[in-house]
Amino acid sequence: MTFAVNGFGFASWASRIPDIRTDLSLTPGELGRTLLAGALGSVLALPVAGRVITALGAARTTTVGVLVAAVGLVALGAGLDLVGTVVATALGLLVFAVGVSLWDVAMNHEGAAVEQRLGRTVMPHFHACFSGGTVLGALGAAGLVALHVPVLAHLTGAAVLVLAVGLPTARAYLARTQEPVGVPTTPTTRGSAWLEPRTLVIGLVVLVAALTEGTANDWIAIAVTEGHDQPGWVGVLAFATFLGAMTCGRLLGVGLLDRFGRVPVLRGTFVLAALGSLLVVLGSTPLAFVGVVLWGIGASLGFPVGMSAAADDPVRAAARLSVVSTIGYVAFIVGPPLLGLMGDHVGVLRSLLLVGLLALPALVAVTAVRERPGDAR
Repeated sequence: MTFAVNGFGFASWASRIPDIRTDLSLTPGELGRTLLAGALGSVLALPVAGRVITALGAARTTTVGVLVAAVGLVALGAGLDLVGTVVATALGLLVFAVGVSLWDVAMNHEGAAVEQRLGRTVMPHFHACFSGGTVLGALGAAGLVALHVPVLAHLTGAAVLVLAVGLPTARAYLARTQEPVGVPTTPTTRGSAWLEPRTLVIGLVVLVAALTEGTANDWIAIAVTEGHDQPGWVGVLAFATFLGAMTCGRLLGVGLLDRFGRVPVLRGTFVLAALGSLLVVLGSTPLAFVGVVLWGIGASLGFPVGMSAAADDPVRAAARLSVVSTIGYVAFIVGPPLLGLMGDHVGVLRSLLLVGLLALPALVAVTAVRERPGDAR
């Protein structure tokens, strides 16, 4: 549930990106720089998330994240509808990103702990719940956009739901006093996780996965609307289709991961993402929707598998998850302004060809997520 509510909150604001651009009269490059505020909020929160979890526990960190994220949603809507400036909107987005980033690392830490105790792959199911939440958020937003509901009213309602459903979820987290089965109570590996080669390469895999996913989240609605000359609700429907495909990929991916292993499955999904982006850019509108489905399936497993790989050693899980999450969220720093800059010169639709290029380094780096000897999964 905590993954699902997190996804719902994310999709609620992301679905209004076209409105942010229209209401503030932004070029693609200016929109990219505005979205950069969200990346900066993540950068502020993610490097310290591991320490916060160590000090407060995953449950309390989740509670803090939910509260801050809800405030950010309302502030974002007010910045757009009441103040009507880029600065006010960006500040709201920054606050939202701080909250959702703390929440994100905490829930992944908890998911990894549950996965370790079960001794089998379950992380993609948690991320499927996140994607399911994003589908609900995007579909609801599509209806609200069609009805011309103001952004502030929409995001305030989303914030209320996030608080009502998100806050109680942390009560069911594992007790902090419990240690993972078979794991020593004192760390066996010392030194900064930032100096571990495997952790850094896992971070690269997550970075590419996050940029593959995040590019679609931020730009696919605008690309379909402008590049394929479709009305706004069709763009939001494309966004919802992408999220639905990603949800299915995560639900079905667990069986593939258990049968074939992490490396071959991730290589296949990265290839699907690249093929899907090509269909979105070069195909007709119907083919673009086929491409959206392939892209969603292709983007489905990179992030959860990277989180599982970073947490293979439960003793070092918090530190490594913080590092991998921080590297992954660099995608949200580089992605929006880079795609926006490219969009100013070649159009938003053609700038999505970047996704195909990203598949090349990812295909090499995925060996770092290979299951370690003795890993139950």
